[in-house]
Amino acid sequence: MAEAGFFPGIIVYLTYWFRAKELATTVALFTAAIPVSYVIGAPLSTWIMDNVHSLGYSGWRWMVFLEGAPAILLGFACYFLLTEKPQDAKWLTPSERDWLVGELEQDRKAKPHVKHLSTMQAMTNPKVLYLSFIYFVYQCGSLGTGYWMPQIIKGFSGKLSNTEIGLIAMVPYIVATVGMIWWSRRSDRTGERKLHSALPLALAGVAMLGAASFANPVLSMLMITLALTGLYAFKAPFWALPTLFLSRSTTPISVAVINSIGNLGGYVGPSVIGLIKGATGQAKAGLLFLSLLILVSFVMTIVMRFQQEGNKAGDVEGVERRTGTPV
Repeated sequence: MAEAGFFPGIIVYLTYWFRAKELATTVALFTAAIPVSYVIGAPLSTWIMDNVHSLGYSGWRWMVFLEGAPAILLGFACYFLLTEKPQDAKWLTPSERDWLVGELEQDRKAKPHVKHLSTMQAMTNPKVLYLSFIYFVYQCGSLGTGYWMPQIIKGFSGKLSNTEIGLIAMVPYIVATVGMIWWSRRSDRTGERKLHSALPLALAGVAMLGAASFANPVLSMLMITLALTGLYAFKAPFWALPTLFLSRSTTPISVAVINSIGNLGGYVGPSVIGLIKGATGQAKAGLLFLSLLILVSFVMTIVMRFQQEGNKAGDVEGVERRTGTPV
C-alpha cells in the first residue's frame, strides 16, 4: 500500500524536469534501480538468510528488517532534500533555471493536441484503461518471473545453496539493465514509443516459452535472461505513452490508474505460478502460462498502434473528400 503511490509519483515528477524527447531514457535510468537492486539484493538477501540468525530471529526476518530500514531513512531524506520543480532548485544558477524552465514550457506548447481530463474522466478514459490492461498482463509475467526465479534456478540442481542461487540470479538482471537503457535511448533517439513498447513484449513472451521448453539449465537461463531483458526494456517507452495524449496535469491520475490496475498482476502472476507449481511440481510449467499472457499484451500493443494509424488514415481520407486535394 505504501509503495503504490511512489512509482506513479516519481514518473510524473520526472516530467517536471525532463523534456518529452528525453523521457524514456530518464525513466529507464530511474527504473534501472529495480534490476540493479536484484543484482545487489539477490546475493545479499540469500547470504543474510543463510548466515544471520542472531537474537533468536530467523534469516528471512533479518533480511526483511535490514533491507527495509534504508527505505525508511531515505523516505525522510527525500522529503527534505528532493526539489519540487526547477523553479525551486537553489543548486541551479539563474541562467540554468531559466533555460530549463523555458525548454519545458516549449515542450508543453509543442503538444497542443493533448487532452485535459478530470479525475473521473482520466480513470474511465478508454485509452487509459486499455494501457492499464496491457500493464496488468505485463506485471503478471514480470513479477511472476522475478518472484519465482530462485525456485526455477533451484530446480536446475538440488545441490545449490541459497547464496549460490542468489549469485546465479544476478546475471539476468545485469543483462536486463544494460538492454533496458540501450533500448530506451533508441526510443528517445527515434521518437517512437508504441513499437518500442511492443517488441520487448514479443521477445519476453517467446523467451519465456523457450525457458519452459528447454531441459538444459544453461539454455533455460539464457532464455530467462532474454525474457527479463524484454520485460524491463518495455517499461520506459510504455510510460512515455500517456504523455502523448494527456496533459501534464492529467498524467498523474492516468499513471496512477495504470499502475494500480497493473500492480494487481503482481498478485495474479506469482499466485498462478504457485498454483501450477503445486499441481505439477515444477515452477517452470508456470512460465508457459505467463509467456502466453505476455504475448497477449504484445498483440494488444500492436493493435493499439495499428488502430491509431488507421484512425490517422481515416482522418486524411476525410480531408481529401472535403477539399478534393490529396494530402
